[in-house]
This record gives sequence, C-alpha cells and structure tokens, in this order.
Amino acid sequence: MPDSNRKTLKEFGRGIIGGLLFSLPIVYTMEVWWTGFIAPPEYLLIYIFATYLLLLGYNRYAGMKEDSSFSEICWESVEEIGLAFIVSFLFLLLINRIDFGMSLDEIAGKVIVESMIVAIGISVGTAQLGGDDESNDHSEKSEMNVTDKDEGKKDNFFIKRIILAVCGSVLIASSVAPTDEVMMIALSCSEIQLLLMVLVSLLITGITVYFSDFQGVSKSNKSTMTVLWEIIVDYIIALVVSFAFLWFFGRIQDHGLYILIAQVVVLGIPGTIGASAGRLLIAR
Repeated sequence: MPDSNRKTLKEFGRGIIGGLLFSLPIVYTMEVWWTGFIAPPEYLLIYIFATYLLLLGYNRYAGMKEDSSFSEICWESVEEIGLAFIVSFLFLLLINRIDFGMSLDEIAGKVIVESMIVAIGISVGTAQLGGDDESNDHSEKSEMNVTDKDEGKKDNFFIKRIILAVCGSVLIASSVAPTDEVMMIALSCSEIQLLLMVLVSLLITGITVYFSDFQGVSKSNKSTMTVLWEIIVDYIIALVVSFAFLWFFGRIQDHGLYILIAQVVVLGIPGTIGASAGRLLIAR
C-alpha cells in the first residue's frame, strides 16, 4: 500500500477513535435522540454551521500544520463532518437507535445531532492521537508559536486561546447539557449554592491554568490583573457555551429568568473544566 494511502487510513482511524472517545456519552443519551427527533430544520442548520466554524478554528490554530492553506483547512473540516455523519449513522444503527423503518427526517435529525460532537472529536483525535512523527511536528510548531508570540503576534495567540477554550468547553459540557439532571439541580439549588458554584468554577480555572503545572501552561510571570482577566474570559466562554447548549436542547423555553440563570451556572461547571483543562489537553 502506498505511504500516502497508509497515512490517510491512519488519520481516519485516529479520527474515528477520537470521535467515539469524546462523544460516546451523548451517543448513549436518550435526550439527544429525542432532540434529533423534534429539532426543527433551522436549528439543525445552525448546529451544523456552528460546528463547522469551530472545526475551522481548531484546524487553523491546533489541528493542522502552520503552513496549511485556508482551502485545505476548509476541506479538512468538511471531511471531518462527513466522516462524523458516517460514524454516527453506523453507531446509532448498531445500538438500534435508528432503523430503516423510521422516516428520513427522524434518521437525519438523530444523526446530525450526534455527529456534530463526533466531528469535533474526530478533529481532536486526528491531531492528538498521532505517533512520534506527529509529536515531533507538534513540538516544532509549539516552538514556532512561542517565537511568534515573542515577535508580538499576541492577537493570533489570543484568538487561538479563545477557540481552544470554546472547543474544550463544548467537548466536556456536551455530555451533560442534554440531560434532565441540569434542570433538576437548577430547580433545587438556592441562591447561595449557585453563588458557590460560580466561585468554584472560577477557582477551578485559576488552579488549572496557573497553579497546577499542567502541560501547555504558560510559565511567564503575569500581573494579577492579567490572571484575573484570563480566568474571567474562560468562565464567560463556559457560560456562553452552556447557554447555547441549553437553547439548542430546548431547556430555556417556558422558564423564568432565574431558572435560566441557574441552569447556565450549573452547566457552567463542566463547561469551565473544558474551557481550562480541556483547552490544554486539546492544544498542540
């Protein structure tokens, strides 16, 4: 087999394993199947478009080589979504969540809802589960990034940090967002408990990013205001991702403002872990 074909098959293999690794919890979640059944077409289109934008961002800043052209990044993102559709369809067929007696709309809805998280997992898996050659390439790229930052390319670094935080938050929060437990916890919590959740989320970010020596954490000395700003940015990202998930899964309709805020705060905890620790794990 030619080396190029072998390399492509290896990348597909890593992508499939990565997709399943990050998405299996929601593949087995009943609320996700139901959302796929009832979600209107415009919701599904927004879902696909938002996922494609995330894939573009991840592939641009972490998933592909620095010298990749924009057209290559676009095509890679399309391939990942296409592979995610196939993986999701086959796995839902395997666990008997779809069958050929269902309507095309129901099958398509379930596959689309499942496949978007699978697509992000495929992108991350392809980049992160590589062998020694890929690791060496990533190390060289990291050194280049440090040089770029030293040369003053702080804007690109900030954009990269935001995109990776969103991807990490999406991957971690997605396994919790569709479940009824988020609403149950929100309904049972007092204002004091919600405030404590906010403080714990901020504390998690601070410990993860600045005090735990995680791989990928910047070792440069930063001012207290810079540290606080970056912690707040990660938490805001987690809250925005949480709200987006709650909106998509129909968790904010017919509820008061307090319940909406409570749900966002509750889901913000796993979202914060993803935006901080998850961001470091999926960075290259």
